[in-house]
Amino acid sequence: MNINATLIGELIAFLVFVLFCMKYVWPPIIGAIEARQQKIADGLAASDRAEQDLRLAQEKAKQQLVDAKAQASAVIDQAKKREAQIIEEAAVKAQAERDKILAQAKAEVEAERIRAKEELRKQVAALAVAGAERILQRSIDEAAHSDILDKLVAEL
Repeated sequence: MNINATLIGELIAFLVFVLFCMKYVWPPIIGAIEARQQKIADGLAASDRAEQDLRLAQEKAKQQLVDAKAQASAVIDQAKKREAQIIEEAAVKAQAERDKILAQAKAEVEAERIRAKEELRKQVAALAVAGAERILQRSIDEAAHSDILDKLVAEL
């Protein structure tokens, strides 16, 4: 193979072209490639962070749901306890009211019994006086013989 001036000229032209490209063309291309790589790396890192944040948010939501269920359960338990307490208080009040009404009714019955007893005593005394009048065929003076009538009422 002959090395002639054309080959040497082409070699020099090629070297000048390579040097020109290395000095002026490749740095912007390399910079653009590196910037693109950095953007991709940042995007992947952001994606990883977002994925981790999503996982944390899901765990936090699950924990909040568990806490909310626990709080709801506690509120329901408190409501049931309060309900039982209210029912117990109402039962105690109802029992007290029942006892009061029974005592009042017993007092009324006792008062009515005493009144009826006194009424019966008076009627028996009047019957006794009427019977004694008929037996004696004369009128007994009630004012004069009130002590006898009181004894008679007390005996009956």
